[in-house]
Amino acid sequence: MAVDTKTVRVLIADDQTLFRTGLAKLLGEDPRITICGQAADGGEAVAKSAALKPDVVLMDLKMPHMDGVEATATIMAAQPSTRVLILTTFDTDSFVLQSLKAGASGYVLKDAEPAAIASSIMAVMSGERVMAGPVANRVLDLLTGASTPKEFYDGLTGREIEILKLIATGKPNKQIAYTLKISEKTVRNHISHIYEKLEIYDRAQAVLYAVRKALVEL
Repeated sequence: MAVDTKTVRVLIADDQTLFRTGLAKLLGEDPRITICGQAADGGEAVAKSAALKPDVVLMDLKMPHMDGVEATATIMAAQPSTRVLILTTFDTDSFVLQSLKAGASGYVLKDAEPAAIASSIMAVMSGERVMAGPVANRVLDLLTGASTPKEFYDGLTGREIEILKLIATGKPNKQIAYTLKISEKTVRNHISHIYEKLEIYDRAQAVLYAVRKALVEL
C-alpha cells in the first residue's frame, strides 16, 4: 500500500496537558494527519511553529505567558501560509473574534468529536474558514464582507454602536454627550433606540451585549 506523503502536519498548542496529549493521540490516528509537535503556551507555540513549520496550528486561547490571540498574530505575521484553527470552550467568546481578526482560519469547540476537528483541519487546508456554533454564520458574514456591521449588531447604526461602547465603559450620558459633541437629549434618544432594537431595558444589559459582541473587554 502506498504511503501518503501529503499528510497535514499539525502543531497542538494548549496548556491543559491531558487535553493536548489526548487530542494529539486521537488526531494522530487519522491517516491524513501527522502531529508534528505540541506546545504548552503561546510563546512555545510561536517558537515551535517557526522551527517545525506546521501546516496547521490548533491554538488554545487562554494560555499563560502569551495568549492564543497574540500567538496567532505573531505566527501569521511570520508564516502567512500557516493555518491557525482556534480551540475554544465558548463559541461566543470575544477572544474568538479577536483571533479571527488576527488571521485565524476559524475555530472549533473543544468538546467536538475528534473526527469533526480532523475534518475542520482538512477544510482550512483547502482554504475554507471553519466555525462552529450559533453565531458562526453571522461572524463569518461580517468577516468576509457578506454582511455589514449594522446587520451583525442587530440593526444598530455606527453612532449607536459608538454610544453603546461608551455606555459599556461606564460613562454617564453627560460625558457621552461631551465626548461625541452632541446634546444629552440626542444621547438619550440614541439610547432609547438602542434599547428598542436590542430588546433590552437597562445599562447592565447593554454592557453584557457589548461584551458578547466583543465591542469592549472586561
